[in-house]
Amino acid sequence: MSVDKISAPAKASTWLDQALQLVAIVLIVFLAKGAIAEPFYVPSGSMEPTLMIGDALLASKFPYGYSDASLPIQITLPETGRLFGALPKRGDVVVFRWPGDRSQAWVKRVIGLPGDRIQMRQGQLFINDRAAELKPDGLDEAEDDNGGTEPARRYIETLPGGVSHKMFKLYDNGRLDNTPEVTVPAGRLFVMGDNRDNSADSRVSVRDGGVGLLPVDDLVGRADAVVGSWDLGIRGQPVWTWLSGFRLARFFTAVH
Repeated sequence: MSVDKISAPAKASTWLDQALQLVAIVLIVFLAKGAIAEPFYVPSGSMEPTLMIGDALLASKFPYGYSDASLPIQITLPETGRLFGALPKRGDVVVFRWPGDRSQAWVKRVIGLPGDRIQMRQGQLFINDRAAELKPDGLDEAEDDNGGTEPARRYIETLPGGVSHKMFKLYDNGRLDNTPEVTVPAGRLFVMGDNRDNSADSRVSVRDGGVGLLPVDDLVGRADAVVGSWDLGIRGQPVWTWLSGFRLARFFTAVH
């Protein structure tokens, strides 16, 4: 009696099982990134001090529903609106596809919802003619995209509705400190960076490199947590010092 006849099919079956398991894992990861949450990396200082250059974010996708912007790969689907769609709350930090190039993911804070009237007056934010409360919170340093720093005044800003967050002001009478009043239309959002003098946001048109009034359908998700952070400025130092660049205090912290 010989057992050699069953060895080849068993081996083929093992390879097939392993291949199916691998495909299943890939599908689970793809679906999780598409439906639950996805990691993103912060490459600029426009959201300082809330987010720092080198932060790794986790964006939850279910709070605002789903559109083609939610997919982990960029494909254009027919216009069908958002599935299970919901508007962000004022003050939410959101990840979205930049309208100028939807392959790029950006992160800003929602300041204005549809129907809101938004204006900057001498560096202070007004929503529906009501000034956002500003409370001085000391001095700090803002990091630029090249690893340099400059002095910044830190404030606690409280939006109508009660959401408070930290923000930076670098200059008096900056180029975006005085703007015309804008009424946010249906299906759009007004978003801004917390580093108010270093953010191309809804105060700047897409043509000029900003966001303009953000289409709701470009939302990816809500930035809920910083899961890791590494100081990119340390790249110019010897390799053996790079471990010291991990900002351990920022690991697994909530985004406010």
